[in-house]
Amino acid sequence: MPDLIRPNVVPMSFKKMIKNVSRRNKGAHKGDFGHTLLIGGNTGFSGAIRLSAEAALRVGSGLVSVATRQEHVAAMAMSRPELMCHGVDKQLQIKKLTKQSSAIALGPGLGQDAWAIHLFEATLESNKLMVLDADALNVLAKEPRKNEQWLLTPHVGEAARLLNCSTSEIQQDRAAAITQLQQQYDGVIVLKGAGSLVFDGGDNIFICDAGNPGMASGGVGDVLTGVIAGLIAQGLTLIDAAKLGVMIHAMAGDCAAKKGEKGLIASDLMQPIRELMNDH
Repeated sequence: MPDLIRPNVVPMSFKKMIKNVSRRNKGAHKGDFGHTLLIGGNTGFSGAIRLSAEAALRVGSGLVSVATRQEHVAAMAMSRPELMCHGVDKQLQIKKLTKQSSAIALGPGLGQDAWAIHLFEATLESNKLMVLDADALNVLAKEPRKNEQWLLTPHVGEAARLLNCSTSEIQQDRAAAITQLQQQYDGVIVLKGAGSLVFDGGDNIFICDAGNPGMASGGVGDVLTGVIAGLIAQGLTLIDAAKLGVMIHAMAGDCAAKKGEKGLIASDLMQPIRELMNDH
């Protein structure tokens, strides 16, 4: 890692951040709470985008759409009928969906084939606020660029690919790694892992002190993607959505782990997420 100006590392406070989410008034309707679009779920990976989409619902997004492979649409709609599911394979289809959205999440189960790259490029053309995760980060690593409108959520392996270094280098100095990621890619960065970090290029790197090893389970990161995207759709800034989303996700994991860390699965976070969103 090169020498960098080091921001302060400060803890996040859930009680302060949840105040950014106002209570709903009696006359509210679904259109008041944003429309989240989640893009991904390549062949064999529909579960990832399904988890992200439900997480967006659970944090209160008024409407949630999914753009995925056509073969996944029927099963996804049956398992969670509140989702609006679309099979997409053309730029015109994805452009229409992005225009209707308040915020976008791109990457869970996306893959890196021609279909994935097609959706990746079409989504970036939308210039909407968006969260990039999973294979969207791996595609980005092959052709780096900057965008102040996005929020990247890499785990250590994805961060290493984005910075073209080893995972051990990331772990040796996570504060330096997230600083370099933000300088190289712009926007807001969430560096996931024990003590997840959030940074937007300002004076402070924010650290999360919640979470547990039981969350080392497939799909848990996809839930975080949906949580953050759903908060952005409701009007939170990228940095506020990142901080609150990371805390809610980690605290939900701690709630789920009360029954034991072993065997904790991503779906176990859904009910605690809903409860935490109403804890104000």
